[in-house]
Amino acid sequence: MTATLPAATHRAPSQYWTWRDQAIHYVVAGEPHPSRPPLLLVHGFGASTDHWHKNIRGLQVDFEVWAIDLMGFGRSAKPNWDYSGSLWQAQLHEFIQEKIGRPAILAGNSLGGHASLCVAANHPESAAGLVLLNSAGPFSDATPAAKPNPMAKLIQSVMLQPLPSWLLFQYVRQPSVIRRTLNQVYLDKSAITDELVADIRRPSCDPGAAQVFASVFKSRQGEKVDELLQKMTCPLLILWGEGDPWMNCRAKGAKFRQYYPDLTEHYLQAGHCPHDEVPDQVNSLLRDWVLGLGK
Repeated sequence: MTATLPAATHRAPSQYWTWRDQAIHYVVAGEPHPSRPPLLLVHGFGASTDHWHKNIRGLQVDFEVWAIDLMGFGRSAKPNWDYSGSLWQAQLHEFIQEKIGRPAILAGNSLGGHASLCVAANHPESAAGLVLLNSAGPFSDATPAAKPNPMAKLIQSVMLQPLPSWLLFQYVRQPSVIRRTLNQVYLDKSAITDELVADIRRPSCDPGAAQVFASVFKSRQGEKVDELLQKMTCPLLILWGEGDPWMNCRAKGAKFRQYYPDLTEHYLQAGHCPHDEVPDQVNSLLRDWVLGLGK
């Protein structure tokens, strides 16, 4: 039986790794286990290692647990670069090779899920397994819009301009707007604490954060999910918060099974971030799955 840890928040100390002359923030907890792969937790858009603190606290009893801030997010550097899935894929792969030192189980939420999938598909030497939590990314045969919307195209082109993009960034990083967005994507409103809102807002106050926000909107779409799955060979666990208003989890789950039938899948009563909303369930499912891989 896993020991019960105190409810009080305890966060692993910050550490930094220099990558491409930039400071990358990460945390690590727990002890290495020769017979168990380490875990690498990868946050979603606008989040950070802070978003995993409940999972780190619960999983460090059984695993060596790492969490990293993607370039442009959290406490990592925010240079004025072009941000894309290929950048984050390279960051995660090289972090595993240089810092962790052996293949890891990558667990990614939303944007972090797609970046982790890219690593598992294109760098199998870094991935002992993959856990996706409401992962982002389209399939090749996603249904296109019936006809182009000229107004939508106009709005998009305007938002790619520096001033409108900056104004939008100033709006979305307001605590009240962050809380309103969380209320849309969390089923359990009690999980939306002042601490969570502060965790999400804090990195947006860093120099360069507005340029990162604009660059992400300009970035080109990378490889489609089905293209990546057809290259992947490692074990796959998918955890869906099926109350997610941003995606049809049942339909997307069926697409994953179409291209990667040998997967394990669970649907949870949660929204877009099940690891934060129902951490005990996520930790238990992830723990049992990883420990079962060696049997």
